[in-house]
Amino acid sequence: MKFLVLNGVNLNLTGKRERGVYGNESWENIEGEIAAFARERGHEADFRQSNLEGEICTILQEADGKYDGVILNAGAYTHYSIAIRDAIAAIATPVVEVHMSNVQAREEFRKHSVLTGVCRGEILGFGKNSYILALESFLL
Repeated sequence: MKFLVLNGVNLNLTGKRERGVYGNESWENIEGEIAAFARERGHEADFRQSNLEGEICTILQEADGKYDGVILNAGAYTHYSIAIRDAIAAIATPVVEVHMSNVQAREEFRKHSVLTGVCRGEILGFGKNSYILALESFLL
């Protein structure tokens, strides 16, 4: 199976920003762990990141039929991007929403996702392991 891990706004700064929330590990290291986890199980993971809402929509559209699943951390777009929600709803490829932090334990505005209703599921609060758990969910 082939998966796309798609990160949204500011996630390129993982390991540099809000270390108390997201940790000190760079995204490059986390990506390597996710890729190794997939490979060890005979699967492949590709990675993309964009700070641009429309580009995330385009990447989702292009993923349809090319991947068996998408693991999406849309960052702050999670809470208000109807465009990304519509892009997820428009494709047949299943999407799992992930968050490294427990957004339910953070600011009030982070407690609502406009994406969850069109995603296969949501995994949050397990740091970098949220991505691993999402990948694992596709393999069950």
